[in-house]
Amino acid sequence: MKFLLVEDNLDLANAISSRMQLDGHVVDHAANLEDARAFVATEEYDLILLDIMLPDGDGREFLRQHRASRLHTPVIVLTARSQVSDRIGSLDLGADDYVTKPFDHAELEARCRAVLRRKSGSSKSTIEVGGIIFDPVAGHLTVDGVTLSLRNRELRMIELFINAPGQVFSKQKLADRLFSYDDNVSDNAIEVYVGRLRKHLEKSGMKITTLRGLGYRLDHDD
Repeated sequence: MKFLLVEDNLDLANAISSRMQLDGHVVDHAANLEDARAFVATEEYDLILLDIMLPDGDGREFLRQHRASRLHTPVIVLTARSQVSDRIGSLDLGADDYVTKPFDHAELEARCRAVLRRKSGSSKSTIEVGGIIFDPVAGHLTVDGVTLSLRNRELRMIELFINAPGQVFSKQKLADRLFSYDDNVSDNAIEVYVGRLRKHLEKSGMKITTLRGLGYRLDHDD
């Protein structure tokens, strides 16, 4: 998954980013609302973690504008305000959940998983397509009854394909979803990851098809 973290406390931002990256997520960090708006205008995110008190304004205004633009990316508000009215106000503006500072990182991770499950419309933690069983929480891919060990970006790539079988993903789209804004991405990086996944899927009922000039698609291996 690709997250946008809007947080001006650098130490806290680094701690959150490190934990999320260990889980295999890609994290872009914005230290203010101006940067956050720039990221949202050019990138697509699965989840936004939004601080309220920022150097150039109130995060709730960003949230209000985000929802007014009919953008449905889930938002978890990070707030030091413990008043019930403040939390209710954030939810009324369109936040999907909130976490009160200071918080335990395990709680934040659990709330992220819960919000993402609600977004997908499922209470299950596993996704099944063909002979593949994918558990995005545990980071396990099971093919033909065998649980495979995949690298983080391989897991994120198979998650994209499994969530949208039959959908074509261009190289640029995959790169945008697998790498953060600051990552240096080589020209053949996507081809390398696709090649690895093809080997993992050899004994499944699925395959990754190349559509020349368009990208890649997860298909049933008829």
